[in-house]
Amino acid sequence: MIWLISIGAFALGTIIGLLIASRLSVTPSKIKDLEEQIRKLKDSHSEYRDSVSDHFSMTAELVQHMTESYRDVYQHLASGAQDLCSGEVASKLLPAESDAVFETASNPEEASPLAPPRDYAAKQRPDQKGALAEDFGLDKSVPVNDEDITQSQSK
Repeated sequence: MIWLISIGAFALGTIIGLLIASRLSVTPSKIKDLEEQIRKLKDSHSEYRDSVSDHFSMTAELVQHMTESYRDVYQHLASGAQDLCSGEVASKLLPAESDAVFETASNPEEASPLAPPRDYAAKQRPDQKGALAEDFGLDKSVPVNDEDITQSQSK
């Protein structure tokens, strides 16, 4: 009886093993399909990168043309103002031959009148405490005791 059960268990194990192996088997056709998918994805990614590169290249050219057109319009308006308007109006505009509006400042501080924010408050006097001092804004004339603190916390 034990031999019969052993042979039956072995046959059942073999059948289950073959079924699992057939489901997990990697055939050459599956490998070729996966390789083809990878190739298509790489080609698609390459086309996308080229498209993005072309887009930004075209954008840069268009912005350059727009800048040149703006410069031409400004020069036309400035020369017209000098020829046709009174001295007050013409003096408000730059001379027509000047491209000062389009020149960048050599010093970054001159390019932008805005200063970056500071992490401290400006002092009125040199001996004044700064905003980052531990006792900034505290009135030292009023003594603080533990009873006042516990009463204010209980409220």
